[in-house]
Amino acid sequence: MQSLSVIFHLAGAVALLLFGLGLVRDGMVRAFGVKLKMVLGRGTRNGLRAFASGLVATLGLQSSTATALMTASFVDRGMIRPRMAQVVLLGANLGTALTAWIVASGIEALVPVLLLAGYGMRRRDGRGWSGGGLALIGIALMLMSLGLLGQATQPLRDSAAMAAFLAMLGDAWPVALAIAAGLAVICSSSLAVVMLVLSLGVEPALTVVLVLGANLGGAVPPVLATAGQGMPARRVALGNLIVRGLGCLVALPLAGQAAQLLTAVPLPETGLAVEAHLAFNLALAATIWPFAGLITRLSALILPPQEAPPPIEAQLLDGQALDTPAVALARAGRAALAVGDVVERMLHQGRTAFARGDDAPLAEVAVLEERVDRMQQEVKSFLSRLGREAGEDQRRQAITILDYVINLEHVGDIIDKGLAPEIRKKAALSLRFSDEGYRELDRLFLMTIENLRLAQTVFMTRDRDLARQLMEEKVEIRRLERLSAQRHLTRLREGRAESQQTSSLHLDILRDLKRVNAHIASVAHPILDEADLLNESRLKSG
Repeated sequence: MQSLSVIFHLAGAVALLLFGLGLVRDGMVRAFGVKLKMVLGRGTRNGLRAFASGLVATLGLQSSTATALMTASFVDRGMIRPRMAQVVLLGANLGTALTAWIVASGIEALVPVLLLAGYGMRRRDGRGWSGGGLALIGIALMLMSLGLLGQATQPLRDSAAMAAFLAMLGDAWPVALAIAAGLAVICSSSLAVVMLVLSLGVEPALTVVLVLGANLGGAVPPVLATAGQGMPARRVALGNLIVRGLGCLVALPLAGQAAQLLTAVPLPETGLAVEAHLAFNLALAATIWPFAGLITRLSALILPPQEAPPPIEAQLLDGQALDTPAVALARAGRAALAVGDVVERMLHQGRTAFARGDDAPLAEVAVLEERVDRMQQEVKSFLSRLGREAGEDQRRQAITILDYVINLEHVGDIIDKGLAPEIRKKAALSLRFSDEGYRELDRLFLMTIENLRLAQTVFMTRDRDLARQLMEEKVEIRRLERLSAQRHLTRLREGRAESQQTSSLHLDILRDLKRVNAHIASVAHPILDEADLLNESRLKSG
């Protein structure tokens, strides 16, 4: 009975730690989500910036897994080069080690202050205040979980059976490594396992081995999560696993020497597990960084290109499905989402060309725009052949799908005939925006991409709260567009040479991004109108 109580106390402490991590991540995404994604999206032009962006993003998100998944999705869309993505993940791995070091640095006395400050911030208006307050509460819970872990593991530290088990693991390092890796996979967090090892107080060499296992297991969840994504994303996650696997393979025989070295070095009292976690990821970053390209090529050899499947619309818009209206509408809806995915790719390529001053990515934009036109026509033709047995609700659903696809087709036209020529002009004339102007436009590009993703979710779920959020984002885009135009005119009056050269381009790109967002947000109109939340196409206050 006592052993069962210990297990429940231990599981509860780990659950509180994971819950705190989740709160920090959710709070930071709410407060700085777009900025964190901009850090990753823009911070990969060279190795140092890529490493720093992975480090900063992980310190914000409190999860190297979240950073790995975000990075993999960017690689899948051509926003980050695969080699730079591996450097980003080296920074992310160090970021989670720094998180462990900060949490274990003996600041538990701040828990009441953090809880009070977090509660106060949560009661204030504004996404930034609310998200920041949530993050502070999460940090406080993480600190509280360390105390609970210490209490929960006290009986284990005093147990003769546990001492015998740990002694056995001390003579079987590969088994200890595998156990720690399995726990990290189950928790989806290397940090949780490192904190658990810290609380157990095992002998030094075994501590290092368990920390190595936690690092190895922490690389597995991104591999599992990207299994259904494109090949570039899967290669990034696999490369990260290869890096950690090679690191563990080299470090495992040296665990005893490493433990002696770390205990001899005068470091702040954070515990050997945390110090080993930090030292391993520092060594891994320094060693692997020069060979990031080799890791990328090795991942490509293990996961070679696959034959392209037939177009999604050919698979979905089968005439036989028209005999059952419900099935036909479900397939048409999925085809509409596929159109949205193509449009998102167009936006990504436009943003890449804008950032690099290179019009090469725009060649794909023209091809994708033709595909969007073709897909839109096929969805329209498919829905027009819907059988007479379709009910009134199903006909309304068909109109909703058609409206969404038409709006996406308009977005494709704006990108191809508006944004693309403007970006080509920037590249052809080697024009440079002012640093402020570039940041303003790039932020709007990234927000537009995020809004399209949100619109896809709204279309699929018809969730009223998400629809309201999409409309709020549209209003925010409109505000930022006006603010950017005002700031641009101010720079013109100040005689800034870059602003004078790019004046028409700046304003034209602002206008086109605002138009794109207007079409994207239209998917929310019928949902909010049904709930009587719209007033002349604007959200009611309250």
